[in-house]
Amino acid sequence: MAASTPTGEAGFTYLGVLFLIAVSSMALAATGTLWATAVQREHERQLLWVGGQYAQALRSYYRASPGLAQYPKELADLLEDDRFPSPQRHLRRLYPDPVTGSDDWGLTRSEDGRISGVYSRSDSMPLKRSGFDAAWSSFEGVEHYSDWQFVAEQAFSESAAGARQHTGQGEAP
Repeated sequence: MAASTPTGEAGFTYLGVLFLIAVSSMALAATGTLWATAVQREHERQLLWVGGQYAQALRSYYRASPGLAQYPKELADLLEDDRFPSPQRHLRRLYPDPVTGSDDWGLTRSEDGRISGVYSRSDSMPLKRSGFDAAWSSFEGVEHYSDWQFVAEQAFSESAAGARQHTGQGEAP
């Protein structure tokens, strides 16, 4: 029998397999990037919702104040407001920060040291840079999630603007 001579086809098969692995790797990397972006957008959506819940609860606490209006000393005061004979709830539960996953919110304080707002402690850059609701229009173009400050006064101004629009008392066009 004659000895077989290499035809070079094995080299092309090897290159084809390498090419297939490279294309698969790029597709997986692109999928991973898309997935990470989708997760970050979902965290941003959750942060806007949770922050809005805190701002509304702080607003509710402030407005429900007997006598002199004031904000709570602790976030837990939003769960059970014991300033009344029957405790009131302004918030269902204390929500974690969706971006950091931590319960450690940054707190904005009023002049008397009480909590008037919350913000994420994350210094990451948000994907969402525009198109915010009117209450959060100050978030336009900010550099970090920690700049998204959910303050009760913003909830006050949003509800007042909404009331003017619904009653027809808004500014003339």
